[in-house]
Amino acid sequence: MQIELVKLQKRIIAKGDRLLVIMEGRDTAGKDGTIKCITQNLSPRDTHVVALGKPSDREEGKWYFQRYVAELPSAGEFVIFNRSWYNRAGVEKVMGFCTDAQYKEFMASVNDFESLLVTSGIQIFKYYLDIDKAEQAHRLADRAKDPLKQWKISPIDQQAQKKWHAYSVARDLMLEKTTSPDAPWTVVNANDKKLTHLNLIRDLLSRVDYPGKNKKLLMTDSQIIMPCLATAIKLPKLAP
Repeated sequence: MQIELVKLQKRIIAKGDRLLVIMEGRDTAGKDGTIKCITQNLSPRDTHVVALGKPSDREEGKWYFQRYVAELPSAGEFVIFNRSWYNRAGVEKVMGFCTDAQYKEFMASVNDFESLLVTSGIQIFKYYLDIDKAEQAHRLADRAKDPLKQWKISPIDQQAQKKWHAYSVARDLMLEKTTSPDAPWTVVNANDKKLTHLNLIRDLLSRVDYPGKNKKLLMTDSQIIMPCLATAIKLPKLAP
């Protein structure tokens, strides 16, 4: 898989392509580890991981998408958003960090925004990593005990289990309303970290063109990779 990713990057650089991967999911679903697996052998000059923090007071006064636009890939770049503008459809909605009006405006405009990006030549792939409640509880407990994972602990994490149902409702609405022909969602069953890494990388590689692709390596497990079709929406079976 690593060799195939390097082949892909050579194509991106040579052709001046612009590739954007959006990584969303439950707290502790494994976004950080998956991103590390994708990027570990890629060019740091041409691969960028974007993980924006809380907006400043000045950014709060801007168009919502504005600070994300500055991070979009230029020609020859591969960019991964470790959480993205979909914060507004998830944690901001559930935790009350945005108003109902702001949430509704986002949901009404995000598909058009992404269509504009695709029309401009950016390839967008959106992945939602989903785990069940018991697995999340186990990972939260492990995070609390492991001194090497202390930096991951946040007040938001402490609400993940308490607000499990609210996050599920927000997730389902987001997937239903914001999967589109230009930028459909793919849900990843992320309970097993190794299978998550292998299958997500396989899926990504199978959906982009590059010379010398070894198609035999790119078969995904349908129990792990679950596309959200943009027509006649039917959500995959997700953790309730």
